[in-house]
Amino acid sequence: MFRLSVFLLLFSGLAMICPAYSQEEFPVLEGPYMGQMPPGMVAEPFAPGIIPRQGWELEGVFAPGMQEFYFTTRGGERTRPTAIGFRQQQNVWRKFVEFTRDGEVFFSPDGRLMHMAEGYKERIDGGWSERKSLGTMFEREEWGIMRLSSSAMGTYVFDDYKSKDVIRISTVKNGQRQEPVLMGRAINSGAWTAHPFIAADESYLIWDSEREGGYGDSDLYISFRQQDGSWGRAINMGENVNSDRWDAYASVTPDGKYILFNRGMDDENANVDIYWVSAQIIEKLKASQ
Repeated sequence: MFRLSVFLLLFSGLAMICPAYSQEEFPVLEGPYMGQMPPGMVAEPFAPGIIPRQGWELEGVFAPGMQEFYFTTRGGERTRPTAIGFRQQQNVWRKFVEFTRDGEVFFSPDGRLMHMAEGYKERIDGGWSERKSLGTMFEREEWGIMRLSSSAMGTYVFDDYKSKDVIRISTVKNGQRQEPVLMGRAINSGAWTAHPFIAADESYLIWDSEREGGYGDSDLYISFRQQDGSWGRAINMGENVNSDRWDAYASVTPDGKYILFNRGMDDENANVDIYWVSAQIIEKLKASQ
């Protein structure tokens, strides 16, 4: 299997924000969700003909407040993975920022931080600061973090491709950040386990992995928090979400209504698109467990 996320990470450089006001690459988009008609219970491409093109368009994520949308691309004049940000102003979405991305973009639930692997940016003056470090607890040579997501309680969940593809968790107790620990076998089983998304209220965790009984390549899985605080079994998110291709990197929109994720469109993952589907699937899976 082509390891897309590791390849993207290794080709990342220092993240430097530089405003890009050109709108030529994109049409005028109006209305919620980048002007797109929301999907139903079967996954479909996000912004077809606008964002999905030949090459890599991936890691689509809305910022809290639903007024900003970011995705990562690489191709053409962009020789390194590049994050492109749109902002909705007076109901119109306009490209407002472009920067070389160093770590997969994820937002804290309050929208004040843009997490990027072991680093982050702070929201300042309508934009973003330079990338800062989360500290030595996360900057370890033996770890390879691609995506770090956070809950409203400050819990961090992140992957580690240098340690045979595992997911770790770091909580906050009495105001103190706790040392990251491996999550249990319900999460850390199979191959290519990566890209965790923890719900803001920590009620569930979504990640991707290649497991026996899946649909052919990496699939999206979900685990629900149990009453005793443990994580429940891994549940494949089903054929309405997963395919026989590479399905990965899920996030739920801050309004809780939709799941965005990546899908490889060919056997080599030379072309990757952003898909989305109704988050009602989460409630159906919870009811069936």
